[in-house]
Formats: sequence, C-alpha cells, structure tokens
Amino acid sequence: MALARLVCRSISGVDAPEVEVEVHLGTGLPGFSLVGLPETSVKEAKDRVRSAILNSNFKFPSKRITVNLAPANLPKEGGRFDLAIAIGILLASDQIKCPEILNFECYGELSLSGELRSVDGIIPCALAAKQQKRQVIVCTDNEHECALTGAQGFVAKHLIDVCAFLQQQLTLPSAEQSEAPPAKHSHLDFSDVLGQEQAKRVLEVAAVGSHNLLLIGPPGTGKSMLAERFMTLLPNLKEQQALQTAAVYSVCGKQRDDWFSPPYRAPHHSASAVALVGGGGKPKPGEISLSHHGVLFLDELPEFPRQVLDSLRQPMENHNVTISRAANQVTFPAHFQLIAAMNPSPCGHISGQLRRSTPDQILRYLNRLSGPFLDRFALAIMVPLLPKGMLAESQQGKHNSTEKSADIKARVLVARNIQLQRQGKLNHYLSSQEVNVYCVLTTEDALFLEQAIEKMGLSIRAWHSLLKVARSIADLQQQADITKGHLCEALNYRAMDRLLSSFN
Repeated sequence: MALARLVCRSISGVDAPEVEVEVHLGTGLPGFSLVGLPETSVKEAKDRVRSAILNSNFKFPSKRITVNLAPANLPKEGGRFDLAIAIGILLASDQIKCPEILNFECYGELSLSGELRSVDGIIPCALAAKQQKRQVIVCTDNEHECALTGAQGFVAKHLIDVCAFLQQQLTLPSAEQSEAPPAKHSHLDFSDVLGQEQAKRVLEVAAVGSHNLLLIGPPGTGKSMLAERFMTLLPNLKEQQALQTAAVYSVCGKQRDDWFSPPYRAPHHSASAVALVGGGGKPKPGEISLSHHGVLFLDELPEFPRQVLDSLRQPMENHNVTISRAANQVTFPAHFQLIAAMNPSPCGHISGQLRRSTPDQILRYLNRLSGPFLDRFALAIMVPLLPKGMLAESQQGKHNSTEKSADIKARVLVARNIQLQRQGKLNHYLSSQEVNVYCVLTTEDALFLEQAIEKMGLSIRAWHSLLKVARSIADLQQQADITKGHLCEALNYRAMDRLLSSFN
C-alpha cells in the first residue's frame, strides 16, 4: 500500500503537541492535497516539497498525493513540516526505505534546491521527542538548540543527506552545542557607580529575595546604570530554568547564546500591551515571558500607557500569562522580577531651583500609575543627586567605591542559600500561610508594624511585602529572627508611599 506515516510536532505556546504526517499515493489525476487544518505557510509546502524532491535527483510521483496532518483540530503553521512531508512522499513511492522511520522526528523547511532551513520552536520539540525516546533530525542552524535539550539529534544540510542517513548509507554528525560567548553583563560592575550607597543596598536586598523594585530620582542619578548592574548580583540559572527560558526564546525564533545567564529585557516605553504581555492572532510570548527567570526593566515608568502597566498585575502574581483566542488558548511562563525607574515629576525634580512643575502637575504625573500596580513593588527608594563636590573629588581618585559586584554577589548567594534550605524558595514567593510560618514577629514588633501600616495607609499586601523584605534583610545579616531594626529598614524602602502622601 502506497502509504507512509511519520511523526512531527506543532507548537502551542511552549508545548509541542505530536502531529502524525500521513502520506498516501492514490490513483486518479495527478494532484497534491494537504489537509489537517494547515495555515497558509503550511499549504505552500507542496510547492517547496515538489521542487526540493526534483532538485534532489528524485522523481515526483505523478499520482494523487494526499497528505494528512493529524489531529485535524490542531492548527499547524510554518515550514516545519516540509522535511517530514518530503520524506513521506519518497517513502510512499518506494524511492527510499526506512522501516524504523517512526523512531525519528524530522524538522526543517525546504528550499527549492532541497537545502534545509531553520524552524522555530526546536527546543520544545526536542524535549518532547526525548521523552518519547525518539531521535531528531534538524538543520545546522537548529543544531545548538537541539543539543541544549540533551536529545539525540543529527544535523543535515540537504534532503539528500537525510535520505541517505535513513537508508544507513551515510552517517550524519550529532548535534553539538556551540561555544558560549562571554555573559552580556560580564563587563559591568557596581564599582562603576559613583556614590548611591543606599541604592546599592536596596538592590542587594532585592537580589536576595527577588523583590520588585522601583527607583525614583532626578535625571542622571544613575538609575539605569544601577538596574543594568543588578544582573551582576544574580546567580546563574539552573539547567532546568535555563532550558525553560531557552524554550520561550525558541518559540519566538530567537536563540540565547549565554543561556545560563538570567535574561534581561528593557522594552521602550512605547511598547504595546501585546508586546509586553504577549498575544497576536497567532499568540507569541511578550517581554514578560522573554524575561522568564530573569529581570524586566521598565525605564521612564509613567511614560508607559496606564492600561499596559495594569496588564502586568496578574502575571506578577501568578507568574504566567494565559492568552485566549477563539481557536485556542495558550499559556506562557512569566516568572520575572520587575525593576522600574522613574522621575518624581514631569520636569524631573520636586524641590530646589530646578523644579518647574506645580504640585497639581506632579500629582497628575504620579497618578499615571495606578495604586494596585504600585502595590506590587515591595521596595521603592529615592535616588538623589550626588552631594556637591563629589564629582570634582572623583576626578582626583576620591570617593571611588571599593566594593565590587563580586563582593555583593557573595553575600547574596549566602542569603539565598539560607532561604532555599529553610523554605525551598526565595522570600518573594512565600504564600500568606508561609509568611506566618517563616516571618514570625514578637507581639511588640507586630503592633509596631501594624501601627506603621495604619499610619502610612498601606494595604494588607504591603503588610506581607514588608514582612518578606524584613525576612530578606535578616537573611542578609544571617539572623534567624526578624527584629525591629529589620522592620524599620523595610519601612524605609517605601519612598513612593511617602511621595504620594506629601501631596495629600
């Protein structure tokens, strides 16, 4: 019977559901039918496959060719099925033979000459193939991604090479990882930042507990410099975390060269809600998913549209984002730490001779940020202008910071290990029940914190945030119990609440 069956995979979010490619050669007028809910890019495969087969010194069957991509209710898109369809036609027409074809998964878009081109989403596909104990055939450009998963992969450049390999006439090279380049932020260091010792301290606390942080200050005080150097305090990703992050990038057709380094994303304030959260007619990950297990930095925070920022509230709590469309529903991971920077007023200053904004203008500017969104920031500090004379003295070698990122990172790693040994997660991710277990206060300290919360007009979420921050400060000092001093320091990192209350 002129029938061939192969296994391939589609992409749905960061998952790779299995697709069975069935090719049947029947009698009747010559034709090529492609069924199974294919998108336009998949329908065009019949023209690419025909030319690739002919230019690879094979015969294109003059029969009624029917290609079914099952299941029929799963949308298929892209050129990822080209190679599997071509191999299926050659198998069904007895031009090649491979009894063990179901032990392989083939991925690649075909050029008209038969050369293989890269496709998106190889990492989810290779991971799924590895679970099913199948071997993967990919093109050269997808070699690195395939090798990252640990799946048994083979690399081919042309359709002829794949056919020869399946017939055991040629040995294809195994997929190998390319040499990793230096980390993107390896040349940055906290010693580059002049002064701002309090800002460095709060960044250290944020790195310990993975707390969201808001930096407020006039232009040129180093907010963006500090945020970019924050990455030098974070440990490398574990292999599973790196693989999850790389899978998100793979779905977008991107590669992470320094894949053990936490991702750092800094979108422009003109980004739309779809660009930030994800979506589209064929849902793709947004910036929050591309910063999975890393940092999302939003500079000039009030310049973002308010509805765009409010769309981050749910992913910040749930650590994933679900995008619903009429045809399907996909979920992308969004386990990110948010760091934001902003000026305290439209002119950048709220006091002194440089202030050009009235209190009403400043309040309207600050009201661009909703209260529930600001409530998601556990830490917020003012980053002031440098004291007079510090810039001049820095030219003479004075006031240079001696503490480097490596010194701060060492303390961060110790504090993180304390948290992981005690509770198995970082402090920011503690649930309300876990806060009651691991963030215990004395009766006196609990009353003190409750009075402070009431006086500052903070929410119950702020109560839990303050306890988590105080827990991180205690861990940084390697103390088992939270003291009043830790609570006072945590309360000191509520600059936005104080700024808003000053206008009431």
